[in-house]
Amino acid sequence: EKIKKILVPTPDGYRIPIDDLATVKVEDGASTIYREENSRYIAIKFSVRGRDLGSTVDEAEAKVNSKVLLPPGYHLTWSGEFESQKRAQDRLLVIVPITIFCIFFILYLVFGSFKWAVLIMVNVAIARIGGVLALFLTGTNFSVSSGIGFLAAFGVSVQTGILMISYINHLRQEGKSVREATLEGAILRLRPILITGLVAVFGLLPAAFSHAIGSDSQRPLAIVVVGAMLGDLMMGLFLLPVLYEWFARPGDVLAAEEAKPILT
Repeated sequence: EKIKKILVPTPDGYRIPIDDLATVKVEDGASTIYREENSRYIAIKFSVRGRDLGSTVDEAEAKVNSKVLLPPGYHLTWSGEFESQKRAQDRLLVIVPITIFCIFFILYLVFGSFKWAVLIMVNVAIARIGGVLALFLTGTNFSVSSGIGFLAAFGVSVQTGILMISYINHLRQEGKSVREATLEGAILRLRPILITGLVAVFGLLPAAFSHAIGSDSQRPLAIVVVGAMLGDLMMGLFLLPVLYEWFARPGDVLAAEEAKPILT
């Protein structure tokens, strides 16, 4: 009754009770009405355990679309963490090719040869097996965080390849054969490559085994980097010298040409 007597101002300056403009009555309804982008919405939330988010939402979406018939004017939107994941994946589809191209271009500038740049990129690609295997052994689903972990591991893998190939090329420039340079380079570069990889591995081991609050986002990244670094150590120390000897030829470009001074 008090609500009916609330006075509402009119354009001509008068004030009339709200009961003259609307019907006021008590009915059962929603306790809270949510709105977003000028539309009402009802949020239905659920969490995912024991499987990856993407396949779960895809299965749920297929079942809901086949069994739920919405009245006119209603529609479903799958958002939240799933929407953020899709947006991040779309960005990764752009960032990853750009990153690979930039790394390849820099490697070409360093060595002055497409062969050595391609050889290092092949080693980088094969070394990612360690990250995939680490996800499988720990039962961790692939996510945006683990995808960023693969990108982070690119840098150390490229550095490993540069250390190995540049030193082997240096030995060949001194007159050693391909076999001699490869064997000596693999042995002498063992310690710096191990130090480079193990620093990253030991530094991220606590995060890889962490189960504290907030570790859900950092643990997949750390697991991927640790696995990729261990795989990179195996590939860089054993596979890369073998690939080098297979592809090496007598007329190879062993170093990028340096700019010559101009006398005036």
